[in-house]
Amino acid sequence: QVHLVESGGGSVQDGGSLRLSCAASGDIGNVRCMGWFRQAPGKGREGVASICDDGRIKYARSVKGRFTISQDNGKTPLYLQMTSLKAEDTAMYYCAADRWAAAASLDPTPYDSWGRGTQVTVSS
Repeated sequence: QVHLVESGGGSVQDGGSLRLSCAASGDIGNVRCMGWFRQAPGKGREGVASICDDGRIKYARSVKGRFTISQDNGKTPLYLQMTSLKAEDTAMYYCAADRWAAAASLDPTPYDSWGRGTQVTVSS
């Protein structure tokens, strides 16, 4: 199992920036891909960005060009740099790890470890 703890959320104005971090511990040596997901009230969990061991990265169309996913050597911490934030980016953001991934995925189903989330609120 992989233990994940997110941080860096907060409240910003429209157009602002935030950097989320995710510290991983436990069986991180077997993690193949990690991702950021978000869930707004009344909506399903949405994939935001994913990064894998082989360098493949995938972004949701809604954040491409505004968000950047990265990670230090050894997979932790995982980061999500968010710029040009919009009100529709308001959500709880979760970090996730997938130990058996074959490719970067924005589908939450394959991810077997999840953090508790960090809230991002963007006001206009």
